[in-house]
Amino acid sequence: MASRRPDSFDGLGYRGRDDPLYGASYPVRSAGAPAELQHHHWVTTPPDIPGSRNLHPGERTPQYDELLGEHGGPGVAAGWDAPQPGVPPAEQLNRFAGFGIGLVSLFTENVLAHPCIVLRRQCQVNYHARCYHLTPFSAVTIMYSITKAQGLKALWKGMGSTFIVHGITLGAEGIISEFTPLPRELPHRWSWKQLAGHLLLKGLTAVVALPFYCASLIETVQSEIVRDEASSGLLDCVREGLARVLGVGAPHSRRLLPLSCLLLPAALHAILRYAIAASVQRVALWLHQRGRKQRTDPSNPLDAYFPELAAAWAGSLVADVIVFPLETALHRLSLQGTRTIIDATDGVVATGNGGSPLVLPVNTQYDGFSDCLHAIRRKEGGAGFYRGFGALVAQYALHGALLAAARTLLRLLLLDRKHS
Repeated sequence: MASRRPDSFDGLGYRGRDDPLYGASYPVRSAGAPAELQHHHWVTTPPDIPGSRNLHPGERTPQYDELLGEHGGPGVAAGWDAPQPGVPPAEQLNRFAGFGIGLVSLFTENVLAHPCIVLRRQCQVNYHARCYHLTPFSAVTIMYSITKAQGLKALWKGMGSTFIVHGITLGAEGIISEFTPLPRELPHRWSWKQLAGHLLLKGLTAVVALPFYCASLIETVQSEIVRDEASSGLLDCVREGLARVLGVGAPHSRRLLPLSCLLLPAALHAILRYAIAASVQRVALWLHQRGRKQRTDPSNPLDAYFPELAAAWAGSLVADVIVFPLETALHRLSLQGTRTIIDATDGVVATGNGGSPLVLPVNTQYDGFSDCLHAIRRKEGGAGFYRGFGALVAQYALHGALLAAARTLLRLLLLDRKHS
């Protein structure tokens, strides 16, 4: 039976995905091999995944002698465990370095920085507090007091719900972009119409995730003293979000604002934060490339990964600083009428024989977004919009310090590799 001609063929016998023999084992003849070896050398084509033996554009086809080794030496025994000809050890090190650097950044941003997010939100909604915590020193002090009184879990409360909100946001963005012409990613040369559609997608995504974001906000600011561990679960964020959309579940106060009053500030916050962060990130990368005296080496992990991570860090920092007043108003409106009890951010006071932190109910009475902005400015001053700003500074200081430490460690590893 005549075999079908493969879609692509190289010295290793690679076949295309459409070929019925793709992934099968078959003999390969090599013109430079002895006759007695031509009928006994079999090659199994691996799947086309990163790190496989399949060739990519620009790579050289390895010869049969290279696979077997000189005079049938170590190459025969090594087989597929031998170093890959198309991927040098330096490139493999760069891949591992990029994965490790990205993992450190992701872990810091979503796990280690979560206590700063918890305290920042508690300060934003606590309009009774006398201390605004505008510096990281007072923010760290109150975090230590809360930890001493309630344990470490008080600083990482609601972390699971934040991951759920991230997942819902990503899923909603993907679904909306699939069923609408709104672009999920902007091309290198974009038009104003594409930019408007892209920003509209970000706003619609924030609107879809709004009820679950409100439920996650309650979990992050609710005091551990009044939390019922028996009835709390990982999917409470989803259940409470759906209950708020449908108007069922636990009764709320009459001051609870409908979700329609929160749509505009939620969408505005998401669009402004994304636009500012993306703009600052692009400007930072442009300044970095322009300020370099020598050409960027893509094979160097320091040039391949850290400029983008540093630009993303700077973009997020500038965006969070600018939209901080808007975030404060959004959090207060989202929490109004939910009967939430929060920790006092002025410190720990003794009540009775034992020491326990003072808790406060959230009893705001804002009529809407504009009324909230005017009330904060009138009663608390301009600094009232930046309650908990010190926690934001501590969050980005921690993130930047870990990125700098990872960069220093990688530079030392690269120097050791050059000297060895």
